[in-house]
Amino acid sequence: MLANHTTLVQFLIDERRGHAGASGDLNGLILSVALACKAISNRVALGELGGALGSAGAVNVQGEVQQNLDVLANDYFLRATEWGGQVAGMVSEELQHPYLLPGEYPRGKYLLVFDPLDGSSNIDINVSVGSIFSILRAPHPGTDPSPEDFLQPGTEQVCAGYALYGPSTMLVLSVGTGVHAFTLDPRLGEFMLTRQFIRVPSVAQEFAINASNRRFWEPAVQRYIDECLAGKSGPRGRDFNMRWVASLVAETHRILSRGGVFLYPRDSKDPAKPGRLRLMYEANPMAFLIEQAGGAASSGRGRMLEVLPDDIHQRVPFIFGNREEVELIETYHRESNDSPGGSPLYARRGLFRSAAG
Repeated sequence: MLANHTTLVQFLIDERRGHAGASGDLNGLILSVALACKAISNRVALGELGGALGSAGAVNVQGEVQQNLDVLANDYFLRATEWGGQVAGMVSEELQHPYLLPGEYPRGKYLLVFDPLDGSSNIDINVSVGSIFSILRAPHPGTDPSPEDFLQPGTEQVCAGYALYGPSTMLVLSVGTGVHAFTLDPRLGEFMLTRQFIRVPSVAQEFAINASNRRFWEPAVQRYIDECLAGKSGPRGRDFNMRWVASLVAETHRILSRGGVFLYPRDSKDPAKPGRLRLMYEANPMAFLIEQAGGAASSGRGRMLEVLPDDIHQRVPFIFGNREEVELIETYHRESNDSPGGSPLYARRGLFRSAAG
């Protein structure tokens, strides 16, 4: 079983050999995260048999109803990573404030931010869910971090990844040398390298967006989606399929596998929220992976990884996938998105522009 595959441990050791003087702390932290993901995978796979489905009867800092598995997954992440001396502190979607380590554990040189169970609203209907994580350097190693220590742009990530709990459990990550996928072998309890140097396919045939929010979209997004829906007879000259899973991990994994573009754009549904997804532990790690795979990730108005965070739970609009598609959407934002009183569908390159111009 080991003859044809590299384990996650072997992969990380090979990566470390390329960095003289590396302490191994990053490898240790990644392996602790992988352990948490194995534990979560086991509980998710049990479903009703595990007695962990349903609501936890509480609301998290995001104003979302916590599921029992949200709480369990959060605890798995904390318990697996807090003791090893690699992290100084953590931020979780499920905790209002940064998590400070118990006094008996040493403070390390990294910060861990994570969404312990992305797509948890899908748990009760047995749709794929996942975990998302990002690792940053601690500005003050060896001490408890302040909330401000976490507010680093995505360009500062040293590792990012996700686990997908589907028909098989997969761990997809990057340490800045491309994107690599590992599949959990339940016979060995080991993640085995199954795909290396993943690249986003160069031609997009699919887009993912929650079409029920169309009436709240900005003009640039309406323009882009209408042009995709026009198919071969429209300005794009080819047919697109629409997908929507409501799980960021599943959406990202599909784009890394089949290409396309994902949009959770800024809209007017709730003016108090400039976006829906969280910058630190959802958008940034996925943007890091997508860029490492040759794609692009944007707020619609600029590169996602360059956004300067102002809060650990900051929300942002998020568009990512095939580079050509993301750049086109950014162009539409610049050209006509903020034009008052007019329909951008009739603007330059719009869907209903006549052949005569």
